[in-house]
Amino acid sequence: MVGIRGLILGIETSCDETAAAVVERGERTLSSVVASQISTHVRYGGVVPELASREHLRAIVPVVRAALEQAQVTLGDLDAIAVTSGPGLAGALLVGITYAKALAFANSLPLIGVNHLEGHIHAVLLREREQRRTEPAGEEAALALVVSGGHTHLYLAEPGEGTWRYRLIGRTVDDAAGEAYDKVAKLLGLGYPGGPWIDALAAFGDPQAVPFSFAQVKRKAHLTGKTPRTKAQKTAPTAKLNPRFLFSFSGIKTAVLRYVELHGMRAEAAARAKRLFGRERAERQAPVRPPQTRDEALAFCPQPTLDLLASFQSAVVGDLIKKTLAAAESLGAARIFVTGGVAANRELRTRFTAEAERRGVRIAFPTPALSTDNAAMIAAAAWPRLLAREFAPAALTADPSLALG
Repeated sequence: MVGIRGLILGIETSCDETAAAVVERGERTLSSVVASQISTHVRYGGVVPELASREHLRAIVPVVRAALEQAQVTLGDLDAIAVTSGPGLAGALLVGITYAKALAFANSLPLIGVNHLEGHIHAVLLREREQRRTEPAGEEAALALVVSGGHTHLYLAEPGEGTWRYRLIGRTVDDAAGEAYDKVAKLLGLGYPGGPWIDALAAFGDPQAVPFSFAQVKRKAHLTGKTPRTKAQKTAPTAKLNPRFLFSFSGIKTAVLRYVELHGMRAEAAARAKRLFGRERAERQAPVRPPQTRDEALAFCPQPTLDLLASFQSAVVGDLIKKTLAAAESLGAARIFVTGGVAANRELRTRFTAEAERRGVRIAFPTPALSTDNAAMIAAAAWPRLLAREFAPAALTADPSLALG
């Protein structure tokens, strides 16, 4: 039987953040601790899987201890332990799963495996429950856009019989939106992760300066009936999805690259970086660093670069809004969740909220802290599974391509 308090310790290690949290009954966050690895990966312009696994090994024990101390509970007070089982980086996932299994076994606690994408959806539900201060009963179905560095998926999330069910409505056929942000930022000499940099600098540019556009994704007739060639197509196939709800961000990434090359912006960026930030490193032959603050970034980026960033962001946000609202209208969804790391983007929130209000659709976001990877969302998603006694088997292991729904 579920304990009186319903306390769940969540553990999240799917990518480059080691996180642990204690959540009560899926609606009250008692603690949330996140150890970021940005400083480790920033020099490479992206996440290095082997380094991520090593950093998780270093951080997992102190992060879990800090979460328990912050919540003022002990392992003996818990009712379950929840852990992300996928999707994500295999080595990173295994660190969290192995540690969670050991804790659960040593303390005779049930273990619950949680899909990382489901966790992001429950990040919105957790915020709504905390704001209402009521039991998570009578919740309605919602169309959920999960948009991050690794994912751009649309799901119809429906409550029923004490748990939630998910149906894939749309997804990216190539790059995720957040991945496109990171690659464009790296191309222009900005730091990692690229999303926050572009969001901060786009406000100083003209979003109409560069006319980016998105063509509708079309089915590839020559592949019809053939075995899927990629893991993504095997776990989340697009063949049965409406092409109107499919995303593609490799095209705009390539368009930015061509624009940068045509206007000689890459060489200019390298020269400015050396002039502004590289002098003190020349004697040591250290690599020229990217800007570290917004003021440095503004000094680093001339107006054409700011205009390019603003135009890129405006186009990406517009595409996300257009297809999500089209899917909501097609499904008759009365509310929309927007979640994942890109959901922290200010322009995305502002424009999505305005357009949803204009169309009479309710929209909800997680807090900025719950938008990026965290363990509170994992613990919240595990609550309905604890009630349904849906526990992980002893053979639970990492599934880097784990599908939802």
